Amino acid sequence: MQVDVIIPTYKPDEKLLEIINKLREQTVKPARIVLVNTEQKYLDNLLRGRRYDSAGKNFEVINVSKREFDHGGTRNDGAKGSTADYLLYMTMDAMPADDELIEKMQKAFDRPEIAAVYARQLPYEGASLQEKFSRQFNYPEEPSVKSKDDLDRLGIKTFFCSNACAMYDRKVFESLGKFPKDMIFNEDMVFARRLIDRGYSIAYASSAAVYHSHNYTNMQQFRRNFDLAVSQAMHPEVFGGISSESEGKSYAKAASAYFRNEGKPLYFIPFAVTCAFRLAGFKLGKNYTKLPRRMILKCTASPNYFFRHWS
Repeated sequence: MQVDVIIPTYKPDEKLLEIINKLREQTVKPARIVLVNTEQKYLDNLLRGRRYDSAGKNFEVINVSKREFDHGGTRNDGAKGSTADYLLYMTMDAMPADDELIEKMQKAFDRPEIAAVYARQLPYEGASLQEKFSRQFNYPEEPSVKSKDDLDRLGIKTFFCSNACAMYDRKVFESLGKFPKDMIFNEDMVFARRLIDRGYSIAYASSAAVYHSHNYTNMQQFRRNFDLAVSQAMHPEVFGGISSESEGKSYAKAASAYFRNEGKPLYFIPFAVTCAFRLAGFKLGKNYTKLPRRMILKCTASPNYFFRHWS
């Protein structure tokens, strides 16, 4: 069973080279590693003097301009011409935790209805307490499988399938039209909804893990949630009628218990401030069509997306 690995990159650093090396050391080795790179000069500088095609024709770079990039279409570009059984999408800051990541994700396709598998995300050393909690909340130790039957119980969480490290059955992926194009964010959840609606299931393989975390500032959290909400507002056929509020309440309740267990109950105060920034970004993003362009540009983390649409 062959796997192609596809990684969008932008201004990559040495961590990307370590990820590539770890992928090449897997017990199940990728047939191809494809970098879909935004702005060629940065990757050229990183790879200068290094031969990443030394193992054969299994390393490929596709360059796109910053203006052309979008979260769905750009990832689709990386899958063009693939004949692999599975497509593994990763981000350039998701580090395999061991040499069995690919093998464990493949094994999670143990039933014919499973069309996507996503890995556990562990916090990097030095991650903030908020990030450690977030990873524990969203990526627990127990594996699971989600289907249409879980919609009433899990709500929007049914479609959670992070492309920081997610593997897809290529034939199903192509038959359902791949990721939606022209996405500001959230291409993974939009496609996951498509899978669920067609009767497929999504597996969470907790034994397959990557290190992936960010110590975002409050304004960065605001902008990410603004773009997240814009993507939801643009796709009412996916997110309409499914509330995120109950998930937010569960998140806050679990955070309070986590900080108490860590002996830092007062840490809930800065956490609550961060949640306020996230909520504000989300509310504004949901109503972005009512905002003046100048305000949108102050709120978004993706100004090029809006420039492309406005032009």
